[in-house]
Amino acid sequence: MRRIGVYVCWCGSNIAGTVDVERVRDAVKDMPGVVHSVDYQYMCSEVGQNFLKDAIKEKKLDRIVVAACSPRMHEATFRKAAESAGLNPYLVEIANIREHCSWVHKDKEIGTEKAIALTKAAIAKATLNEELISGTTQVEKRALVVGGGIAGIQTALDIADAGYKVDLVEQSPSIGGKMAQIDKTFPTLDCSACILTPKMVDAAAHENITVHTYSEIESVTGFVGNFNVAIKKKPRYVDMDKCTGCGICIEKCPSKKGKSEFEEGLTNRTAIYTPFAQSVPKVPVIDKNQCIKFKIGKCGVCSIVCGTKAIDFEQKDMIINEKYGAIVLATGFDLINLDKFGEYSYPHPDVITSLEFERLTNAAGPTSGKFIRFSDGKRPKKLVFIQCVGSRDKSERGKSYCSKVCCMYTAKHAMLIKDKYPDTEISVFYIDIRTPGKNFDEFHRRAVEEYGVNYIKGTVGKVIPDGEKLMVQGVDLLAGIPIEIDADMVVLATATCAKPDAVTLKRKLNISGDLNNFFTEAHPKLKPVETASAGIYLAGACQGPKDIPETVAQASAAAAKAIILLSKKELTNNACISKVNENKCSGCKACSKMCPYDAISMEMVDIYDHGNVVRKQVAKVNEALCQGCGGCTVSCRPGAIDLKGYTNKQIMAEVDTICL
Repeated sequence: MRRIGVYVCWCGSNIAGTVDVERVRDAVKDMPGVVHSVDYQYMCSEVGQNFLKDAIKEKKLDRIVVAACSPRMHEATFRKAAESAGLNPYLVEIANIREHCSWVHKDKEIGTEKAIALTKAAIAKATLNEELISGTTQVEKRALVVGGGIAGIQTALDIADAGYKVDLVEQSPSIGGKMAQIDKTFPTLDCSACILTPKMVDAAAHENITVHTYSEIESVTGFVGNFNVAIKKKPRYVDMDKCTGCGICIEKCPSKKGKSEFEEGLTNRTAIYTPFAQSVPKVPVIDKNQCIKFKIGKCGVCSIVCGTKAIDFEQKDMIINEKYGAIVLATGFDLINLDKFGEYSYPHPDVITSLEFERLTNAAGPTSGKFIRFSDGKRPKKLVFIQCVGSRDKSERGKSYCSKVCCMYTAKHAMLIKDKYPDTEISVFYIDIRTPGKNFDEFHRRAVEEYGVNYIKGTVGKVIPDGEKLMVQGVDLLAGIPIEIDADMVVLATATCAKPDAVTLKRKLNISGDLNNFFTEAHPKLKPVETASAGIYLAGACQGPKDIPETVAQASAAAAKAIILLSKKELTNNACISKVNENKCSGCKACSKMCPYDAISMEMVDIYDHGNVVRKQVAKVNEALCQGCGGCTVSCRPGAIDLKGYTNKQIMAEVDTICL
């Protein structure tokens, strides 16, 4: 006869506010096998765990049921408590009466009835629970960082400094990301390149870091501690070992009509190019779609002038297969497409985005830092900045969230222009000003009080080109009047958004994303840099809008998590893995085809059938690879596969108990 202990948690008012915990406790105390049924305000606290440990010893409990919050939160907590009292951790069962009851039902009667049903189901399953023993696997002492912006660089440097090998993969020809395009950073207005460039060089020169630029993730298999990753290196058509970065090939290239991605398309580049002066690696890449040699088979000037014979038109895609113990995603962000925002007259030579403004005012930009209009080359003397273009927009064309950095970089832009050209008139249309970071509010107030920037609380309805002017029609909500400004230039603070390939990458890595395709953390408070897939971590704006200080902090946090994982000699496997009944298995391979971890193979075995030995093909589960997802159990037509800890018999016992 089982001796089951039941613990019903109040979780303060989280559960007790909508569930009658005493009634739940009393409703299950007479169930078969239950010898101890109590409630306590905070079961996850030290006192609550000690109650559980003491009862196991004193009342000789052999099964535990905790009716509390999600097992994702505290299953490990209660398992460890039970194990420390001498009970196998897999004899602990959690009934989730917070997320499934109190958080979804306002009616206390309904919430209580459901909590009783779930607790009874957990007791029925616990009765059938068996002791399970976890295996172990070795950890590959190597990390993969995907994304070569400031988040990826900081993560790679931290992991490498801890003594572990790191592969840094960047899809562009150079690392650096969006930060490399920025002139100054808020709130200190220090040089962005001065901060970033040394880190780029450090990453490339670090003995523990291998940088793979112009590369992307082709496929990911395996599991925490043992990920198998295929990296596709696209052909640069330049031999990186031979190239000295002299730049003669770029200078002599006759094809000069390509739009520079780094300069946001504001200037042209040659078919063979390096993205920017401080590119790492300082090795050019050939744009196959622009190159005359690839188009018509003629030209080849770059190969003729190259003294080291580094040009190689025969290069092909190359696949690198590597094993990693941990993966950190730091793929960054993009800016929203403005095609559906026609009211702002974008694209117009004098209507630009904030990132285009960064390049326009940068000393290394397309105008060498000269602040001019593209329409006529004159300096604009009246500027209008429009905030929240695409942000906080609930329509299908925009994003419902705040992009977080726009208020600050608009203030920065206004102050930089006022510093150089004090006579410039600057107006900023805004919905709300949001400055949550350290010294951010003081920074914004400087723009208003010290530099005299005119902030207008209101929205812009239309920007109309009118000769050399741009008529900005908006509303001043505080004054309650329409307003029109004849501007020389309009700057749009466009919304940040997830990378276009985020969905594809998410599927390759088997992680979650939100409605806006930003990657989702495992828990917003307790696991802010971890994903639901163990061993995969997040850093920077791939998770959501972030400024540089927050990005760097999260990058170091993700690196710390990866280092903790890599420092372990071995990992304890999940004991809840699949098992095969060889007598029932038909060898159809349906299970092996759907297994995301390649944990199921087929092998020939001898089966005794009515006294006769029959040799047949059956499924074989690799216990080191199996992660207990259960997919094979539902795909098995003859019902030959079961999942330890979640057997068909246990699940049906829960269903039967709820239905009674």
